Amino acid sequence: MDKYAQLLADLTEAGALGEEWRGAFERAPRSAFVPDAVWTPDEDAPTGCRRIIKADAPDAWWSLVNADGVVVTQVDDGHENGPGIATSSASMPSLVAAMLRHLDVRDGHTVLDVGTGTGWTSALLCSLLGDDRVTTVEVDPAIAAEAALRLGAAGFAPRRVVGDGLAGWSYAAPYDRVHSTAAVRRVPSTWIEQTRPGGVIVTPWGTPYANAGLLRLVVGRRGGASHGRFVGNVSFMWMRAQRPHAVIEPTDVPGRKGPSTMDPELALEDVNAAFAIGLRVPGIRYEHVWDGADPGGTYRMQLSDGAGSWASVRYAAWDAEDAAHQSGPRRLWDEITRARLWWLEEGKPDLCRFGVTIAVDGAQSVWLDDPGNPVA
Repeated sequence: MDKYAQLLADLTEAGALGEEWRGAFERAPRSAFVPDAVWTPDEDAPTGCRRIIKADAPDAWWSLVNADGVVVTQVDDGHENGPGIATSSASMPSLVAAMLRHLDVRDGHTVLDVGTGTGWTSALLCSLLGDDRVTTVEVDPAIAAEAALRLGAAGFAPRRVVGDGLAGWSYAAPYDRVHSTAAVRRVPSTWIEQTRPGGVIVTPWGTPYANAGLLRLVVGRRGGASHGRFVGNVSFMWMRAQRPHAVIEPTDVPGRKGPSTMDPELALEDVNAAFAIGLRVPGIRYEHVWDGADPGGTYRMQLSDGAGSWASVRYAAWDAEDAAHQSGPRRLWDEITRARLWWLEEGKPDLCRFGVTIAVDGAQSVWLDDPGNPVA
């Protein structure tokens, strides 16, 4: 048994790959869609990732492609000499299978596939539903062109669109299902408008603080709201138009310093805590930084809302008089500590207890357990 067949067998035995999708995964093997050049993490590389060329290192390439892991297929939006930030990938096969299971497609359904990427998910959908039932949208022309070649070579021909996936593709609407492989902070009203009432949208969803939820949204009747729950913990690359701001330390930082009232480790205690905190602290993003001369003593979390508020809190001696520094209209670290206290008071809810409602006018609200219990 080859490695891909073994992978499918393992996923099936683990219950991650259902029989309804097993044939599609066999007819559209992942290796047919992964480019010859991929990237893998490498701490010794200047950018933290190393390029692997199939012709030069076939064993390493096949090992990545036939494993249940993410394969990075583009960095820095395709630009040379960048910092090595992953901007496109082939998702984990087990996660692809889980998202397709939540999509719950049936014979005769039409699907809008947002984020063509390598084309693998589009091929899986075509294999199950037929080419004429799948429309796939990709914002990056180079990625779209390569996916088109690989889809054609594998014998699949979905309707292919180069454009902004947030706009959907109204010319083939209405759809029964919308499937996104890029994370959003707000579900675009265009997806809802282009989906039949009762249809399903499955998309990664997150906040700048915690990009961690998989949302399954059921589209409401015309003139009514749409509701959905988070059904899993996932982390996908952002839609390019919804990427959060960069965290930049101000050169001249006024404001106040003082001790932290909470160990910063607790701000990222687990994914459920981080997700809940992100819901309560709109627009806040964090990063970790340190000074090379004393990494352990200076390791700290920096926070920014992209609108003039900034904070920094040190991990070592976090209750010292100079450990927390906050400036701007908002006291970001205070907001983080209050948000975690709220999560504790609510009984440490799992992220799957949260949900989203999209009103007719496109307004988005998040709730805990029930739409009648909104998260402030």
